[in-house]
Amino acid sequence: MLSPEVHEDVPQLTSMDQFISDFLVEKNFQQLATNFVPHYTTLVSKVGGIISPENLGRIQAALKEANLKDVADIIEESLMAAENAPLDVAVIGESGTGKSSFINALRGVSYEEEGFAGVGVVETTMKKTPYQHPKYPNVTFWDLPGTGTPNFHPHEYLEMVEFATYDFFIIISSSRFTLNDALLAQNIKEIGKKFYFVRTKVDNDLYNEKKSKPTSFKREGVLQRIRDNCLANLSHIGVPEPCIFLVSNFDLDDFDFPILEETLLNELPVHKHYTFVLLLPNLSDASIEMKRAFLKEKIWLDALKSSALSFIPFMACFNGFDLPQQEKCLNLYRSHFGLDENSVKGIAEKLSMSLEDIKSFTKSLTIQFLMQDDSIADKAMKCAERYCSVNGGLPSTLFQFFKIYFLHLKFINTVADDAKILLHKTLKSLSLRR
Repeated sequence: MLSPEVHEDVPQLTSMDQFISDFLVEKNFQQLATNFVPHYTTLVSKVGGIISPENLGRIQAALKEANLKDVADIIEESLMAAENAPLDVAVIGESGTGKSSFINALRGVSYEEEGFAGVGVVETTMKKTPYQHPKYPNVTFWDLPGTGTPNFHPHEYLEMVEFATYDFFIIISSSRFTLNDALLAQNIKEIGKKFYFVRTKVDNDLYNEKKSKPTSFKREGVLQRIRDNCLANLSHIGVPEPCIFLVSNFDLDDFDFPILEETLLNELPVHKHYTFVLLLPNLSDASIEMKRAFLKEKIWLDALKSSALSFIPFMACFNGFDLPQQEKCLNLYRSHFGLDENSVKGIAEKLSMSLEDIKSFTKSLTIQFLMQDDSIADKAMKCAERYCSVNGGLPSTLFQFFKIYFLHLKFINTVADDAKILLHKTLKSLSLRR
């Protein structure tokens, strides 16, 4: 194997890169089968990965039998399921609780922008209304009619809104949860669906408390009182051990929204993790790192699939990765991390900067600058050449494979780092204005 001390100009290999190098060079399939799951777990996000435990077992079994076509097929099956998984989220609450604002915030849609969910002081949702995510058409948020009517019947309501359609329900209140909310939650539980209680407008409560009691105001104390009040209220109306998430629709990065994100991810089916992670806004370093982990896992799986196919006669490997393809790939990663053209324009306005100012301290917004930043492609090619020389040479297609693999890593890491820089600048700007 390569020695880092001897080949300092070769990109440093992670545990997962090392697994691919072992796969390409040593071809010891029994050992590869043994190492696969431990290596894979080093790559996935703390909330899980793209491949289900069942499919991990199938890949291990195929490696033991040196059945590389099955390895490639199972990976492709898992990736297709992750990329095409539909996600339907039902949002329920009485008029004025902030349902529509919550949906708009999750979709990253601003006031009166095309596709904006109607917001009003009177009931604006008289029937279930779907709102697609502007970037991810497989994701739909459903604004459901309010439950605050005297003749509300949970079973009839769930049948009316076609409960089987949704992956989970979010029950929203801006003050006290009602008996109707509790009855609805019990019926959702009976049909085997997940539900979550979300208390909105927490920022308003803090503002009002601080204004009325400026000397005795303590943020954490007020939040705890709101939480305790919600818990007591729900327990009183018949919801055992309720889990409450305090949020502000205008400051999603604050309060309990990050905890809500993680909870939803942990409880969603594995094949829907990838879809959910990509749609989340960049609220914190943690959310950016979560996206980075899922995208790195995906390109690693693509790499492993291509490695498996490269050993099968007449099976296609990578045919190339020219500049137009690189630009398309980079633009996709920018979109995933909220650095597409429209989003960057919005960030520039928030920071009172020009696009040129933002480009001056970022690397991913200009592909020519990114490609000149270092010789990652050249290093990747040297890496591939040295791997091949250890074993007497592999087909030349593997040179291109490594080049593409390391370029994808470079793109993802650069875009994620830029997303963090812009997030920190935005948060700093907001804090100065408060």
